[in-house]
Amino acid sequence: MAKISTNSAWEKLFDKYNIEKEVSEKGFFNIKAEQIKEFKEPRLMAKWDSSESLPSILKSKGINILPTSRSSYILSDFNLYEELPKYIEDVTKMKRVEIRDLESIDIENITSEANAINVLMLSPILEDFLGDGENYATFNGRMGTGEFDFFVNRNLKDPLCIDVKNAQCEIDAGLENEKSVVIIEAKNVIHPDFHVRQLYYPYRLWRNKVKKPIRLLFSIYSNQIYRLLEYRFNDLNNYSSIELIKEKYYTLQDTKITCYDLLEVYKKTKATISDNMNDYEKTPFVQADSFEKVISLIDFLKEEDMSPAKVAEIMQFDIRQAGYYFNAGKYLGIFEKYHGEEFDDESSKWNKVVKIRLTKKGQEIAKMNYKPRQLELVKLILKHKIFNVFFLETFTTGQLPKKKDIENAMRKYNVCGEGQITRRASTVYSWLKWIFKLQKVTQE
Repeated sequence: MAKISTNSAWEKLFDKYNIEKEVSEKGFFNIKAEQIKEFKEPRLMAKWDSSESLPSILKSKGINILPTSRSSYILSDFNLYEELPKYIEDVTKMKRVEIRDLESIDIENITSEANAINVLMLSPILEDFLGDGENYATFNGRMGTGEFDFFVNRNLKDPLCIDVKNAQCEIDAGLENEKSVVIIEAKNVIHPDFHVRQLYYPYRLWRNKVKKPIRLLFSIYSNQIYRLLEYRFNDLNNYSSIELIKEKYYTLQDTKITCYDLLEVYKKTKATISDNMNDYEKTPFVQADSFEKVISLIDFLKEEDMSPAKVAEIMQFDIRQAGYYFNAGKYLGIFEKYHGEEFDDESSKWNKVVKIRLTKKGQEIAKMNYKPRQLELVKLILKHKIFNVFFLETFTTGQLPKKKDIENAMRKYNVCGEGQITRRASTVYSWLKWIFKLQKVTQE
C-alpha cells in the first residue's frame, strides 16, 4: 500500500465509488473497511474527534462518517459534532481543590489523558461536580457496542435511521456510585466541538447493561485546569438529541492573576522585537488564534519531540495548522526545529524527519506552575512591539482594540504582506483577549 495522505486517500475513494453522487441520490453510502484499506488503513481514515480535523474533501462536500460495525461505515451529510459553549480561556470562575499527597502523582506534570483521569478520580472534583457520593472506577477501554439503531440529523435531508452491529467504542473511564453509572470522555487538547459518537455509542452500550441512570461527562484538561461538562440525550434513540446540562471549572493550583500582576509584567518587559518582515531571518508573524492550543502544544512537547505530522495528529490539526502553531511558538522563542528520526507505523520503518522541540526557554516554562507560567508567556508576547503597544492601550482604556486599528498598526510596523493582514490581525486580537481574560478568573 503506497503511503498517501488521508485527504488524498479519501479523494481516491470518492472518485472510485462515486461517493458524492451516491450520497446525493440515495442519501447515504455504505463503505467496507476493506474498500478503505485499498488506499489507507481504516483506523487512520474514519476517526476525527473534532470537525476541524476532518479531511478537506469531507469538509468541502459536507459529508461525515459513522461506524456501523467493526468492518463497515456509513457516509452522509450527517450533523455529528456538538459545539462546545465556549473556549476554555473565557472562564471567569473556577473552584480550587486539594489532592492528597502521593509520591507517584505529580500534579505539575499531567500530560496525558490517562494521567488527567487518574488525578481527576483521586481529587474531590467528581464528588463535587456529580454530587452522588464516592465514585468507584469499574470499566474502561475498547469494547463492542452491541446492536442498536438510532436516528441522526442531516444537513439537507430528513434524519436517517442507522443500524449498528457491534461497532467498536472506546471509553476513557467508567465509574459507579450509589446513584448512577458515569461515563467519561477525556481530552487534553481544546477544540471548538467534539464528536457526539464518543458519548452516544458508550451510552447505548451501557444503557442495556445497568439499571442505574447513566451520567455522561466530557472532561477537558488543559493548561493545568479541568473543565467538566455534563450531557444527556433527551431521546434514547436520537443521536442528535444531545443537550448540555451543566459545566464547571476546577484547578489544583493558584490561578489568581490580578491586573497589577499584568501591569508589573508590562513594566518589566521592554519591546525589543519589531516584527518587521524585512529583518534578517525573520520569524513569520503569528497566525494561530487559540493561545490555549499553543499551551497544549507546550505540554505535549514537554513529553517528547514531534514531527509536524505527529503534531497535526495529536492536536487534530491539518498539516498547515501544525505549521502555524509551530511558528507561534517560534515567534515566542519556545519552539525550534531540528533533524531527527520518527517511526512510521504504516511502513514499519524509521524515517528521517524534521522534528519540533522545546527551546531552553520553552522547557523552563513547561515546568512552571499555572500562575508563573501564564505571566512568563505574557512577558514573551509583550516583547513584541505591536502587542506591547496594544497592551498599554487596552489596560488604560479597558477596551480591546478594534480589528481595523490592529490592521493599521500591522501595516505601520510592516509585519506581513497585505493579503495576510486581516487573518493575522485576528490572532493579535485573540492573544490580547487571552492576556486580559487572565485577570478575570476568580476562585471559589
